[in-house]
Amino acid sequence: MSHVGVGPRAVMRSVAFLTAGVLAVPALAGCTSEDPAGKPLAEQDVAAAARARIADGGTLRWAVDSVPDTLNAFQSDADATTTRVAQAVLPSMYRMDETGSPVRNPDYLESAEVVDTEPKQVVVYKLNQQAVWSDGREIGAADFAAQWRALSGKDSAYWTARNAGYDRIQKIERGANDLEVKVTFSRPYADWKALFSPLYPKDVMGTPDAFNDGARRSLEVTAGPFAVKKVDTKSDQVVLTGNPRWWGEPAKLDKIVLRAVPRDERVSELVAGELDLAEIDPETADEVTLAGAPRDPATGTPLMGPEGSPAPGPQGRSAAEALRSWAVANGSDEDAAEEEILAREERREAAAKERRRQKALSGFEVRKSLEPAYTQLALNGSDGPLADERVRRAVARALDREKLAEAVLKPLGLPAEPVGSHLALSGQPAYADGSGALGQQNAKEARALLADAGWVSGGPVKKADEGEKAAGAEKDEKGDKDEKGDKDEKKSDGDDGTYIVGEDNKNGGSGDGGNDGAKDGAKDGAKDGAKDGAKDGAKDGAKDGAKDGADRESGEKLSSGKNTAQGGAPGAYAPKGTAAPAGSVAAPLAKDGKALTLSFVLPSGPGSEALRTVADRITDMLKEIGIGTEITKVPDESYFKDHIAAGEYDLALYSWPASAFPATDARPIYAKPVPAADGSLNVAQNYTRVGTDQVDQLFDRAMTTLDQKEARDLLRKADSRIWAAAGSIPLYQRPQLTVARENLANAGAFGFETPVYEDMGYLKKGARGSRPSAPAGTSASSSPSSSSGS
Repeated sequence: MSHVGVGPRAVMRSVAFLTAGVLAVPALAGCTSEDPAGKPLAEQDVAAAARARIADGGTLRWAVDSVPDTLNAFQSDADATTTRVAQAVLPSMYRMDETGSPVRNPDYLESAEVVDTEPKQVVVYKLNQQAVWSDGREIGAADFAAQWRALSGKDSAYWTARNAGYDRIQKIERGANDLEVKVTFSRPYADWKALFSPLYPKDVMGTPDAFNDGARRSLEVTAGPFAVKKVDTKSDQVVLTGNPRWWGEPAKLDKIVLRAVPRDERVSELVAGELDLAEIDPETADEVTLAGAPRDPATGTPLMGPEGSPAPGPQGRSAAEALRSWAVANGSDEDAAEEEILAREERREAAAKERRRQKALSGFEVRKSLEPAYTQLALNGSDGPLADERVRRAVARALDREKLAEAVLKPLGLPAEPVGSHLALSGQPAYADGSGALGQQNAKEARALLADAGWVSGGPVKKADEGEKAAGAEKDEKGDKDEKGDKDEKKSDGDDGTYIVGEDNKNGGSGDGGNDGAKDGAKDGAKDGAKDGAKDGAKDGAKDGAKDGADRESGEKLSSGKNTAQGGAPGAYAPKGTAAPAGSVAAPLAKDGKALTLSFVLPSGPGSEALRTVADRITDMLKEIGIGTEITKVPDESYFKDHIAAGEYDLALYSWPASAFPATDARPIYAKPVPAADGSLNVAQNYTRVGTDQVDQLFDRAMTTLDQKEARDLLRKADSRIWAAAGSIPLYQRPQLTVARENLANAGAFGFETPVYEDMGYLKKGARGSRPSAPAGTSASSSPSSSSGS
């Protein structure tokens, strides 16, 4: 799924992605004089073109995952297609720009500003005087007030998904004239720009019946460049047509058809000429790229394969195979010759079919960027071994996040940078790399944490009965059988009497400390490498040891700018005197007769290949520190409901969308779970069950301050604490792969930006759209690899 744009609030954080992030530090990691937010890692790729170069008319057939059950974006069953429709047909006061920041939408809003803060916060919206609903009525205060009352949470008759922000409004009234809307808040609200995007007409929001049922299958009144013509459940499509009352730049397209097409069927629909735009998997991207490659004039076969590899000859056979086939077909063995002649005919037919397929795909191109979402490793801290913060930190310190990001993104020609924040992505104002609060990858220090938690190698393991297999699940044992540790694990004692693991060689933060650590690490690495053979010999051991020595927490900032000093962020620590266990890194650990084995739950459906690749690599990294894993693959439809939300997992991979309003949208994900009235635990969206009061307080303060700089600082502090708790580990920004007709402009991989639907269209003859240059460190000709996914 993909949620592009600022809103709606109900969708942006109410659903975690499939296919596809916790806490006490006083200072931020990696703070420098430069803006830590950085820049977006990848530009959008939409074949941008000026409106003058786009022809009028045409239909865009756009593949989506589903026909929505509702067109009301504030209901619990709204989905990504609901968002897509809302963006095209409804007002939105703010939209998301290329940095993932909210910007005023001038088609609806001339201005909006906070005019008072005492005694109450007051915001005045001045609307575009041309803005009208499709029935001719002006957009005004009555629509704002109706939406507030419906979403305020005060009337349970409205079946709303969320009321974040709307519950802070005290009243809405007409301003100085019909074009002004005055909103008074009962409590300060920093994320007020998140409200009224989208804005529904009072016809939909005015009564509970209208809200609950009036906008599920139709929207009679709209106010965007397009209007909803019909929701056709029989043909699985939503048809949008131009809005004749639209006052902005007229839509270039006559029609947009959102067709529900399963991802594994999209390439066939592209070949059949039934689609113009679709999100795809890397395998399809490979095929489309190959279809557009230069061809041999004589044979029609591509000259080069994916990633610049030599393409096979005619019919996909090498010259030697073709020669052997000719020899058999013309040989003296009649039976063998007849059999080979038939086989050659079948291959010719298959080759002809493949040429037709490639010709059909040659009119398309792959457009790629990074989605405004990140994939994380979630660690369930509710019980078992991961209830111990030291074990969670050990898992996190075992991970080489750069290698995991590279495994997914590098083959796609996309920037392979690990995500450094739970609350924002690179380029967004709130972004800062807070991973220093946890510490860099270091297997030796991870093993010391496990030793302090009582997990030792070589201990006796009691044989237990095999647990029940999850319904419809496939198990893949990567370690010992799935055994839960004691529920009441010993907690970390805090800062008193502790030291940062790896600081055995105290250097006082002097400039020579890094060099000394590197030399000592090289010596230790060479010794360990020769002894254990874990790194292909002493040479590699020395190299890795040197890196470990240089990366130790010495009070100095690393070359990457990440601060791993103890004073800033005590990430991985054990009581003074705890030695990191020596010996084979692959030796399994045990405690109280139970092996340290974690259940790793993954979706099994199409499109999950990348997650399974990442899970295999994580499994290997955990094995290096003695942790076993048992991978369980479950159907997509039960992955979240029966496993993630239910807490039936130790480790899991899933994704969260980025938000322009993290104080509002991220709080439910990282808030400390609280007991419910019935005795159960109310986790909201915090499926890791890890949280602290300090994090909640930082979110609350960020949500109430109107000073943007202060809000950013508070969010970055919250993120550092989330990192330190190690409940979720951000890994990489999700790749966004789309295939589009070559002459389709202003559509494709949108990145952070909200699509501009009225500018989408087909280029005039001879015109071309602009594409982004290749990201640094990648090749412009790089082709997606079938071993990676979204």
